[in-house]
Amino acid sequence: MRDWHRSGVSDGCAIRPGRLAWLGAVFALVLLPARPAQAENLRWAVTTTFRNSGLAAVLLPAAQADLGFDIDMLVVGSGQAVALGRAGDVDAIMVHSRPLEEAMVADGAASHRREIMYNDFVLIGPEGDPAGIRSAASAVAAMRAIAEARAPFVSRGDDSGTHRRELELWQAAGIPDTARPVRWYKAVGAGMGTALNIASGLEAYVLSDRASWLTFRNKGNLAILFEGDPGLFNQYTFLPVSPAAHPKVHAREALQLEAWLTSGRAQALIDGYKLNGVPLFVFNARPAPEPQ
Repeated sequence: MRDWHRSGVSDGCAIRPGRLAWLGAVFALVLLPARPAQAENLRWAVTTTFRNSGLAAVLLPAAQADLGFDIDMLVVGSGQAVALGRAGDVDAIMVHSRPLEEAMVADGAASHRREIMYNDFVLIGPEGDPAGIRSAASAVAAMRAIAEARAPFVSRGDDSGTHRRELELWQAAGIPDTARPVRWYKAVGAGMGTALNIASGLEAYVLSDRASWLTFRNKGNLAILFEGDPGLFNQYTFLPVSPAAHPKVHAREALQLEAWLTSGRAQALIDGYKLNGVPLFVFNARPAPEPQ
């Protein structure tokens, strides 16, 4: 496998859809032993949270070994992954933003969506909890309390699935953009690790997926302050790019990867992936529908 990660460019860079995006983007790949070079590999855009959790380093080598072909994995936010898929610059994506997924299928850019696994989002903040969100009745109420307290809040601000969920929560809480001034609302335009680091330094609130939080080391004075709300459910979904829209995509290999990700082999790896005994993801793929 080509060692794209050695380029030194982080996964938080902005990427524009189109062929130049693919040529200019730098791949953040899990480092693996060298494999025989192939003329063309499967191109798979995935979320930063999938890579940051460490699960990619478990699934990717197993998938390559079982399937017999190399996979170039581009790590970006969900919005960027969808843009690359729409442009036909990748063969498949795995993201966690259902509105984006459903729009991509409805527009014919993706053949279908297939749910693979889930975890949840958590609201992180300083132990002292100046906004008092520990006792909030819901995630929406917690966000409203943060705004009312004007407590420092770090937003990823990168059009990722996490960022989009955060915006949905603000909207549900009745807190428009104009009610989130920069003196307490910090949009950093970066991945989850960077956002957590900044929140730790500022002792600010931040929305994170649970896996990224559990694997994050620089916790400082931060802790999980609110969790368990149905609105914090976090589904990861696989979408193959439609060959009808982009005839040059590797459609057969994308479907093979989908079949592998929904197999018993992948289930054992996903459900068995834990940190200090705590599962980071739960496999929930359903069998493929019978052909009509």
